[in-house]
Amino acid sequence: MKIMVQTWQITPTRNVRLDIEAASLDGVTRQLPDGYYSTFRTFGGCTRVLGLTAHLRRLYDPVTAPNVSESFLRRQLLALLEPYRPDEARVRAVMTKQGDVYLALAPLSSLPRENYEKGVRVETTELQREHPRLKSTAFIGRSDFERKHIAEEGIFEALLVKAGNILEGMTSNFFYVLAQDASRSSLYLGTAREGILLGITRETVIDLARGRGLEVNYQPLRRDQLAAVSEAFITSSSRGIVPVIKIDDVAIGQGSPGPVTRQLLQAYDEHVIQKAENI
Repeated sequence: MKIMVQTWQITPTRNVRLDIEAASLDGVTRQLPDGYYSTFRTFGGCTRVLGLTAHLRRLYDPVTAPNVSESFLRRQLLALLEPYRPDEARVRAVMTKQGDVYLALAPLSSLPRENYEKGVRVETTELQREHPRLKSTAFIGRSDFERKHIAEEGIFEALLVKAGNILEGMTSNFFYVLAQDASRSSLYLGTAREGILLGITRETVIDLARGRGLEVNYQPLRRDQLAAVSEAFITSSSRGIVPVIKIDDVAIGQGSPGPVTRQLLQAYDEHVIQKAENI
């Protein structure tokens, strides 16, 4: 049975429960006015969120006159999460271009452990974001065909390609591990920096990688380099780090999560416990 999402409009005087029938956060978003959004999961029994300040900045920065303050929205979010405790929830916060604010909440449905232990399959697409730096709700509608396609094919994610360069995932950021030279004695972590949404989990992973002495190269992977990649993974706030073992028809590395990915997975899990913000 699909879990229905609860949706609220947050006003300065009261929270209004909306009669929107949808089985997913995307399904809710399609029924709201155009605007900007951010999606995240809770920790600590719905009391903490990793990078919550940065998530809210995605909403408030592009809008001239928000109808509620950030501090007020935090208080309302904490109150609306009460029924989900002691479990966790997945949240989508939406702000329209006119400054109206919505919260859509659902019980957190974690990925199967197998996705992290064995990795996932992804494909490339020529789909593009109109404004990559803005997390616009309009992109959800524009990417409907691709979302349905990968769901039907059992593909985990679609990677956006422009001029032969793999930039990011449709709902994630993309990383790869490549050798510095032909000897393969030294590896670096690569990720695009231009033409992408600068994900919050992406920044965390970059910091964790550098803290472990791994060089980070801000270059998109060319599609014709896939055969040379030893590891790949995608990142998002709701899913963390998810290893990628196949892109289109190309197996990545040994066809299983590699040592760099596994090290960063462990480091990320530890980081979340220490650094998630109180709502």
